[in-house]
Amino acid sequence: MVTERVYYGTGRRKTSRARVFLKPGKGTFMVNGIKVDEYLKRIQAKVQALKPLQFVGQQKFDINVTVSGGGEMGQSAAISLGVARALTAYDESLRKVLKDQGLLKRDPREVERKKYGLRGARRRGQHSKR
Repeated sequence: MVTERVYYGTGRRKTSRARVFLKPGKGTFMVNGIKVDEYLKRIQAKVQALKPLQFVGQQKFDINVTVSGGGEMGQSAAISLGVARALTAYDESLRKVLKDQGLLKRDPREVERKKYGLRGARRRGQHSKR
């Protein structure tokens, strides 16, 4: 019995983590067991998640994503990075195309931690004159 190879990519953004499993197939895109169109409500989030597939020529892949943490935009950015990394695992020649579009770069921005004695990460208490 011949089994199809599954290609894996991990994407991260803010507090979101996406595990992407990609294999050649019919073109289904599932996120946490739900179709991507139903899972991501915002148009910008859908466009961002599907961006790597547009630049490689819309090849037919069955994509299964497990994503957790963060909000919708952070999750879509994590999915995008995971899909791009899985595509490079599938075919190394796609790396240049994806890298030129900036799809293989992880956005390193995270929430700054709250410091003791302050109201937030940087906000101070109100000054009292007396």
